Amino acid sequence: MPDEVPPPFRISSWVQEPPPSGQRAAWHRLAAGIRAVNEALMDMDASEEDLEAAASALHQFAENLEKTRTGRQLWGFGESAPAGTTRAMLDRSPIVGLGNPVAPPLVFSVEGDQVVGRGSFGLQYEGPPNSVHGGFVAAALDELLGMAQSLSGKAGMTGTLTIRYRKPTPLHTDLTLTARVDRVEGRKIFTTGEVRAGEMLCAEAEGIFISVDFEAMFRMQNGG
Repeated sequence: MPDEVPPPFRISSWVQEPPPSGQRAAWHRLAAGIRAVNEALMDMDASEEDLEAAASALHQFAENLEKTRTGRQLWGFGESAPAGTTRAMLDRSPIVGLGNPVAPPLVFSVEGDQVVGRGSFGLQYEGPPNSVHGGFVAAALDELLGMAQSLSGKAGMTGTLTIRYRKPTPLHTDLTLTARVDRVEGRKIFTTGEVRAGEMLCAEAEGIFISVDFEAMFRMQNGG
């Protein structure tokens, strides 16, 4: 990754270039550690002393990180829909981002004419007992359909997202998510998708994405 975003800003330059190394690899490793702590906090019986010691160390590290903030985002996209390509770097995504400790993370790939996601949700995502919170199911489908709409070759934003919850989505269970482009009508990109646990249909979705020229938008914002 470059040290700074070159002018004019081009979203097409933020493309995944695996495998990560250096600072980026260390960032992923740190996020994975925080993710493990997040999960363990939901099911632990550590002593008050150990928790206080960990909290003090964590707050000190947070203060150190705060001093390094740059006021600009250099790590790709926060979601897949604006990218316009399924090869975009999504390290910051709250669903698939290896650099975002909020993310489960799920793994998305293009298989034929559809996007397939695989992964599971741990206890930190619980809603109903032993089941994934419906909001996280919706977020995963939004991200999934967002990547699928990129198969149209266009960058877009979610216009409408309709979720039908068929069965509770189980925690700690291998899930398969699939999505595809149904049709394109002008600037509207129609997509469909679903979440399954084995053969069980947990949720399905329909999304309409509106194609946007993000590069023109950024040029306007920067007086170009």
